[in-house]
Amino acid sequence: MKLILLGCAFAFTASVCADDLCSYVDPFIGTAGFGHTTPAACVPFGMVQPGPDTGTGDWAHCSGYSYGDDNLLGFSQTHLNGTGCPDLGDVRILPFDGTDNWGVGFDKSSEVAQPGYYAVTLEDGTRCEMTATERCAIYRFRFAKPKVEVLLDLASGIGTAEWGKWGSVVMHEASVSDDGTSRVCGSFVRDGWSTGRIVAFDIRFGHPWSSLRRSPPVHEGEPPRLVASFDNLGGELLVKIALSSHDEEGASRNLDVELPGWDFDAVRLTARQKWSDLLGRAVIEGTDNEKKNWYTSLYHLFMQPNDISDVGSKPFYSTLSTWDTFRAAHPLYTILVPERVPGMIDSMLEQGRITGYLPIWALWGVENQCMIGTHSVPVIVDWFLKSGGGSSWLAAYGQIKDALTKRHPSRLKERWDLYDRYGYYPFDIVKGESVSRTMECAYDDWCAGVMAEKLGFAEDAAFFFKRSENWRNVFNASIDLVRGKDSKGNWREPFNPYSLGQGADTDNDFTEGNAMQYSWHVMQNPTGLVEAMGGREAFVRMLDALFLKPETVEGSGFSHDVTGLVGQYVHGNEPSHHVIYFYPQVGHPEKAAERVRDVFDRFYMPKPDGLCGNDDCGQMSAWYIFSAMGFYPFNPCGGEYVIGAPQVPRAVLFLGGSKTFTIIARNLSRENKYVKSATLNGKPISDWKISHADVMAGGELVFEMAPSL
Repeated sequence: MKLILLGCAFAFTASVCADDLCSYVDPFIGTAGFGHTTPAACVPFGMVQPGPDTGTGDWAHCSGYSYGDDNLLGFSQTHLNGTGCPDLGDVRILPFDGTDNWGVGFDKSSEVAQPGYYAVTLEDGTRCEMTATERCAIYRFRFAKPKVEVLLDLASGIGTAEWGKWGSVVMHEASVSDDGTSRVCGSFVRDGWSTGRIVAFDIRFGHPWSSLRRSPPVHEGEPPRLVASFDNLGGELLVKIALSSHDEEGASRNLDVELPGWDFDAVRLTARQKWSDLLGRAVIEGTDNEKKNWYTSLYHLFMQPNDISDVGSKPFYSTLSTWDTFRAAHPLYTILVPERVPGMIDSMLEQGRITGYLPIWALWGVENQCMIGTHSVPVIVDWFLKSGGGSSWLAAYGQIKDALTKRHPSRLKERWDLYDRYGYYPFDIVKGESVSRTMECAYDDWCAGVMAEKLGFAEDAAFFFKRSENWRNVFNASIDLVRGKDSKGNWREPFNPYSLGQGADTDNDFTEGNAMQYSWHVMQNPTGLVEAMGGREAFVRMLDALFLKPETVEGSGFSHDVTGLVGQYVHGNEPSHHVIYFYPQVGHPEKAAERVRDVFDRFYMPKPDGLCGNDDCGQMSAWYIFSAMGFYPFNPCGGEYVIGAPQVPRAVLFLGGSKTFTIIARNLSRENKYVKSATLNGKPISDWKISHADVMAGGELVFEMAPSL
């Protein structure tokens, strides 16, 4: 029997190796509707993402691109993946007709997007191709005419008008270098979603321009728009662009080291190989659509965090959307790319030393303080626990304690004096998000308590564990929902549990959600929440009701992110992502199986509008990957996974060396969606949980699927 199983494993591995995993990735998934993804070319965790911009300045164009558009503004070098706010879009380039009417039409049917590659044909027949290294982009433009003009829009950006501000601008122009190329280099400081973001660049054309002219800036003090004219090209022009988040010298060094030559096809092939290698760490059997969803989810997961360091420097990861990604994306990194996680943690700690507090939402090394909580804390503590802890973490713990207890003048959304005085944020003192802030802070406190306890700081541990129960102070037992409370202990009146909130300047106590969604935000103590709701039977009735409520969106709060509704469960936004996984913990795994299947069928489809909400830097994708395997980090700090219901017949995680972790769903089908039993390495799983250590040790998780329980 062992020989047969071993032979099957080798056969599966061989079939995977023969498969082109990149061919299943569709970067257009999520580029329409609510996904906000980008089809830009990139390598895993790279700093640059050269790709198309079809719009800026509104919610639909947070990544700069929307699939239904038919006009192209150009190709910029940086893009966000699936966020709910627009930014980046630096250093835009576009072959055009030479007028100051920026933007051209393009042939929609000509678009190609693959891992590490994007291409499109413009309305005049110009073929535009782009690929990337970590810090550089290379373009190949093929023209039908001998004389062309290329726009360099150094004042480009994706964002609203009030974010289009510029700090210092330094520009150096050189007509023709010694090697026969033309060059533009410089730097600027941009105030967008993140204020004070440094962008340095080095742009080199593979052919000398015949002239270079400046277009007057639209706004005083912004970088110029340059138009380079080229004669006698012979039909093709190559352009290389390197960026740095530090200085012009860094950009030039990045270009000289990473992209010294002009071989476009070689760069494209290398980029694709990097993606293929990474996708090969987690492979599945399944239908073509299942493979498209799986490998595109992996692709979106690995687009960030972005290493914005210069070549040869210590990695520095940014694009840290921790309010989203602490839930599943970061736990998945610890399984699939554990070699990168120390760099991510070091970057968070370094960011904390720079700003005075740990990251909330860091973009290109600048903190924008979007969202609530300090959810770099669970990410750091999770890795502390998984890596064995020890005294080397004392300084990191000091930063965590400081971030969660000390007032920092530049920090906008935490008032520890109020939080400690009342045990919650009173809505008559803290305007907006008072309940959500209380719930999210309580979770961070629990994580800090775990770390303090492991390091032997008993007094600190007791303090943080006590604060981690602050959710109880805003839980109204008479209605089994969390609810705003003022400084005198009075519940908010009038109270509408459907009313959505968004932001610190609203008269609503919730963040991108309402009372029905946030009442479940107690990942640190599910048993306590069950008891608070009156025990298991009452809890299950309340949980069932969540999915059966009207799919209504009410209130004056911003509701764009509240999408993918099943009743009042909201899969398109992160606070609901763990909720289905309450069911196995209260004795109803069959209900988890039903809900997971429903989410898969409705909200993950291999088409441009196939995502029900913002991908949010890989979090939506991470939920899919975990849930497809049949387990999920209900509490994302500490390495415990709750069993759900697998959605693919077989998955194999290649963990390094000779270790693999194989997940098998026997007899899985449309009808057989329930887990009759589960075994880990042949031993029955009775508590519907496995550990991170179980996974990383390698082995086999086998589900027996059935049409009912």
